[in-house]
Amino acid sequence: MNEAIKETLRRIDTISESIEDQGLISRGSMSLKEMVHFDMLQFLAFLTIFDEDINKYELPFISDVLGFQLNEKRLYDFQRERTTGREFLNTPPRSLTYFLQADKSPKHNKTASAIKRSVLYVKAMKELGTAYVACDNECNTIESANLSNYSLMLDQYLIHHGMIEGTIRPDFHFDKKNPTASKNYTKNINTDNEKNDKFSTPSSDSENIASQSSVDEILMELSAMTGLTGVKQDINNLVNLLKVKKMREDRGMKQPSVSLHLVFSGNPGTGKTTIARMLAKIYRSLGILEKGHLVEVDRSGLVVGYIGQTAVKTNEVIDSALGGVLFIDEAYTLTANKGPGDFGQEAVDTLLKAMEDHRDNLVVIVAGYPDLMEEFLSSNPGLRSRFNKYIFFEDYKPEEMLSILESMCQSNEYTMSDEAKEYAADYFRERIAKRLPDFANGRDVRNFLEKAMANQASRIIELEKENAASPIDDATLQRFEKVDFENISL
Repeated sequence: MNEAIKETLRRIDTISESIEDQGLISRGSMSLKEMVHFDMLQFLAFLTIFDEDINKYELPFISDVLGFQLNEKRLYDFQRERTTGREFLNTPPRSLTYFLQADKSPKHNKTASAIKRSVLYVKAMKELGTAYVACDNECNTIESANLSNYSLMLDQYLIHHGMIEGTIRPDFHFDKKNPTASKNYTKNINTDNEKNDKFSTPSSDSENIASQSSVDEILMELSAMTGLTGVKQDINNLVNLLKVKKMREDRGMKQPSVSLHLVFSGNPGTGKTTIARMLAKIYRSLGILEKGHLVEVDRSGLVVGYIGQTAVKTNEVIDSALGGVLFIDEAYTLTANKGPGDFGQEAVDTLLKAMEDHRDNLVVIVAGYPDLMEEFLSSNPGLRSRFNKYIFFEDYKPEEMLSILESMCQSNEYTMSDEAKEYAADYFRERIAKRLPDFANGRDVRNFLEKAMANQASRIIELEKENAASPIDDATLQRFEKVDFENISL
């Protein structure tokens, strides 16, 4: 049976190479063929994630069909880092989106007899999953249910994009525009080298590619963000420093100490939390952090108004962040009030001790307004010594805010008339010129869009009442007019 599956995958590999050769996607550090294989490995890991039972046939199947040499621990680690149940069931694989893009490209022969490549991809994924589940001599209902649910999601995705006939179920809510936005599909799976395990082998080139591509993909995502020119340069410089540090370490050379704790200074809505989340993934991909998750808190999440309780609460938060990044927003509020009955300093003291005790498995990022963060660091010599790298987040320019609005509209399947777009540009230009205390950069754009959506909805309902005999067309449902933006107050 494996030979039939491998023949199907060889066909998918050939299609992957053809898509790249035709220039339908941009070439990255990982080829589309390699991306397909990693997505398929993620799929097989998902099929076994809930029953925690890997039988003796499954690892050899993965090795024979996909070429990944894994032991049980490494597959379990891959499961925990890459698949999260419901999120996975709602997320089409990234490589499938390229097959779909190829099908929709003018370069593709769209005659009645043309074979849709995305349909072949889904067929191959289903055959792969069926063969994998069949490795178990006993009927495993959990794996079978996971296979059915995932196959249904893939079918719904193809139906939505018109690749096959069918009806969209109302309970499907996959991200239709950007199905891989929250997913990092190239995490390093080389987490163990248990030499005594019968299925263990030395690290493969594919595993090394996975780790490197993970960082590259995150940096590409960062590069695609609007604005943040200085932030992007700082993050790239930090990543380069860490890569060279790892090279020197691997060769037994002396290496300078690099502090991973950071100060993010900037006004609200400039992307600080988003960048912190990216950094957590980068640290994980480089092997610096074990998990690479982000725990976000502010003063209310650390400080309690009773003697001794603040340390307990702060330690609980720290424990939840071990292996990842602890992001403390508006950190200056911890030291702003030093009067009787304020326990912010207790949280700071607890945090400083934890940063020393867990210096190899905890990264702390503190964030807030520039001037107030400077006061925060000056309040305690220990803070200044541990946070010696600063990243400044500039406010967005008017044209950048308009670009963010256009991106949000596209993600939500909206368009703007020329008059509406011009009005929005003027609105953001005036908003920035006034720079009122409540100005919030990207959050202003989000709030602007939400109010515009409400205005448009009201306009369309009235239009429907006035023209009951004429149904509202798709273009009207999607388009913002100038009137939808007028009189918006943030």
